Amino acid sequence: MVQIIRSRHSSGLFYFCTVVTKFTLGKNERLKSRKQIELLFKEGAKLHVPSFRIVYHFTSISTEALLFGIGVSNKNFKHAVDRNKIKRWTREAWRLNKNGLTEKLLEQRKQLSVFFIYTGKEMPDYSFITEQINQAIKKLIKLF
Repeated sequence: MVQIIRSRHSSGLFYFCTVVTKFTLGKNERLKSRKQIELLFKEGAKLHVPSFRIVYHFTSISTEALLFGIGVSNKNFKHAVDRNKIKRWTREAWRLNKNGLTEKLLEQRKQLSVFFIYTGKEMPDYSFITEQINQAIKKLIKLF
């Protein structure tokens, strides 16, 4: 997104163009529909990075270029606090690193639905999750 800023100076009118990158993960970018999630798991392909299983599915673009979901097993993490922390950290890492993938998808007029499943047995730290999300994004970019 390009933001144009007008500024008046004594010698005339100046225009400044700045590129603004959106680091958001709004409601319209999340996988919430049961039908979409079932379609993703039925027709989607799988990808693995350490501690994450990733299910993804490409379609022609309809609303958003990128749809995202995350799940953590309650078999491995009995306390909801721990599951929610992993999901929150994963969403944050995805939100900050997804822009390169979004640009590629918009260039090719494709939509990508992605669901991350945390498969690790122990509580990770944020830096580990960020590394794995970056690795997963690089693998997803290589797919098209």
